[in-house]
Amino acid sequence: MRTKILLDENDLPRKWYNIQADLPRPLDPAYNPQTGQPIGPEDLAPIFAKELIRQEVSTDRYITIPDEVRDILTLWRPSPLYRAHRLEAALGTPAKIYYKYEGVSPPGSHKPNTAIAQAYYNMKDGIERIATETGAGQWGSSLAFATQLFGLDCTVYMVRGSYDQKPYRKMMMQCWGAECIPSPSPLTNAGRAILEKDPETSGSLGIAISEAVEDAAGKSTTNYSLGSVLNHVCLHQSVIGLETKEQLAMDEAEADIVIGCAGGGSNFAGLAFPFVKDKLDGKSPDLEIIATEPTACPTLTKGLYAYDYGDVAGYTPIMRMFTLGHGFIPPSIHAGGLRYHGMAPLVSLLHQEGVIGSRAYHQNEVFEAAVRFARTEGIIVAPEAAHAVRTVIDCANECTKTGEEKTIVFNCSGHGHFDLTSYEAYFAGALPDYEYPADLIAESLKDLPRV
Repeated sequence: MRTKILLDENDLPRKWYNIQADLPRPLDPAYNPQTGQPIGPEDLAPIFAKELIRQEVSTDRYITIPDEVRDILTLWRPSPLYRAHRLEAALGTPAKIYYKYEGVSPPGSHKPNTAIAQAYYNMKDGIERIATETGAGQWGSSLAFATQLFGLDCTVYMVRGSYDQKPYRKMMMQCWGAECIPSPSPLTNAGRAILEKDPETSGSLGIAISEAVEDAAGKSTTNYSLGSVLNHVCLHQSVIGLETKEQLAMDEAEADIVIGCAGGGSNFAGLAFPFVKDKLDGKSPDLEIIATEPTACPTLTKGLYAYDYGDVAGYTPIMRMFTLGHGFIPPSIHAGGLRYHGMAPLVSLLHQEGVIGSRAYHQNEVFEAAVRFARTEGIIVAPEAAHAVRTVIDCANECTKTGEEKTIVFNCSGHGHFDLTSYEAYFAGALPDYEYPADLIAESLKDLPRV
């Protein structure tokens, strides 16, 4: 039985897949928060590289990966696809379980797939410094890694809850030459406003985004970079799904269920979108595609499909997406990368159209699944990826009940080597389950912008 399915580095995709060419309907336009008019390239030019703006709006089905980017990606790509034989045996399921392991990258997650591309395009535009935000730290460490390779400076605003929980992520950023600042900070207008209201806040991705955008705006040699949500980020992550499809074919397997955790949507999109194409094309009409999120931040399962800002201060474009309200500040759960109020517009549209589904889980059931995975497959996964593991186990158990031999594929988007304090809390019985009250979500949604 084959356990590890590998591609040669020459098999690394030469083009990214752009799902905008195959959507059931076009995305709704985004709006400028200052003018209220539809966003144009000129509105994004002050903080984004020219090619990234082009990719953001492109409907070309495939976009060539630059050789310089591809050469760096081969440091860890193509990443391995594993058959989870031991987990299958432990569950006693007839299902076949495969996982794409993105923890082999230097920063330990899928995030460098887009960080390398974004740093490259900014370098080509003569940018000297990039400002960004990060939740659990995977994105911040990935962009620090990428900017170091291209000779750029990097400033990262890290959500304070994760900054305090995960000090080793900060140290990774420092090793790669980046500055890491806990958010909200007293360095920006957005940060100072939040701290004045709540000096003890644990922060949120929406706040950190406001700080990073404010930092970049008005500085001609500084641009802003985002690790999820936007179309070009989902585009760059498509290498995950493109490789996975090739590897499944090598094992003569076809996916019946595709699963990924979802915060802003990038790692889910990276695995799922190439499979979504097959579903939309009619090649795999019965394919089930599931995004998994925490009950503490239930964007897809309890959010509203509406126009909203991507950040707390209202600096970013107003986009139509599933949202809990830009003022939503979730509790400081250990899956910091999933603590975002909104969802990628592309993922949101597919969810709204019924092409993909979603599930939400509490922390303890997620960590129970993560520990079972570690004790069978050996990999200690990040809390974010553990949400996908929970869904995989539930789907496999459903196959046990029905006797169906379905093939389940999921994105193991990163390792949990810097998340062991969360495992410690789980083993000590000190990990609280939190379901965000519906009345607080409704209150947060009252402040949605009008377009």
